[in-house]
Amino acid sequence: MDSASKSFSLVSNILLVLSASLGLLLPSVTCSSDFTTLVYKKCSNRTYTGASTESHSQTLSSLFQELLPRSSTSKFNKTTAGDENIGISAFFQCRNDLSNDECYHCVNTIPKVSNSLCKQALAARVHLDGCYLKYETDGPVEEPSTHELLHKTCSERMVEGDGFEEAKHAAFAAMESGVVSEGGFYETNYENLHAMAQCQGDLRGCDCGECVSAAIQVAEEKCGHSVSSQVYLDECFMSYTYYPDHGRQDDSYPEKESEFEKNTGRTVAIVLGGAAVLVLGFILFRRCGKKEDI
Repeated sequence: MDSASKSFSLVSNILLVLSASLGLLLPSVTCSSDFTTLVYKKCSNRTYTGASTESHSQTLSSLFQELLPRSSTSKFNKTTAGDENIGISAFFQCRNDLSNDECYHCVNTIPKVSNSLCKQALAARVHLDGCYLKYETDGPVEEPSTHELLHKTCSERMVEGDGFEEAKHAAFAAMESGVVSEGGFYETNYENLHAMAQCQGDLRGCDCGECVSAAIQVAEEKCGHSVSSQVYLDECFMSYTYYPDHGRQDDSYPEKESEFEKNTGRTVAIVLGGAAVLVLGFILFRRCGKKEDI
């Protein structure tokens, strides 16, 4: 093998190693998600005690084993489990913008959270950022109304003027009609505002639109000029986030670049810089070697 071929082979090997290194780094950017973050939980005050505790725990475990695998192919699913002594019904739902793998991962995180926070509760609802699960035991369990407020968050940061009200009202109007026409899930960007709404999987049409309208009313009344808000009713939720400046990234607003993203960018830059130095150094070395041979 001549010197030119050796040089090409060595440079190719260097680039191959660097590509593999980048391959290990870059996927970690896409995997960083918070859809399994706990948003809220509601546990019934009534619990199983004594001899019925073990039966309830076994039935709930059987229900989870049957229901959870379905989240790999479905965003919404219901099931029941039990015998003549006890029966439990449950359903899960994922946000429609999650992939099947993300939905599965999210839903399968819930049982651990539920067992830790709600223990032997007759009924429970655990809502993560990307999915939620609700179960209830047969019997006199209090049923909330479709429009009952379960949880809300309002950003402490406020925004005045600058087109905020116009953008919010336009996005809300689109969202109210969108959930009806799009089958229960709607996401939109209007001006500097991102909004999303979703209804429970078996709530469709005008009933879904009315639920989202009620959630929007809560956001208007309770959150006012907050830069972001999330409202969860029993059978629907809505959220919005306003970005006052396109592309602005500072401490004031939610679009701030995470430290993880910054560190990943620095790491990739270092690796690429190292690649350039190695290749350039090798080329100079080969040129100097040729001059000495003459």
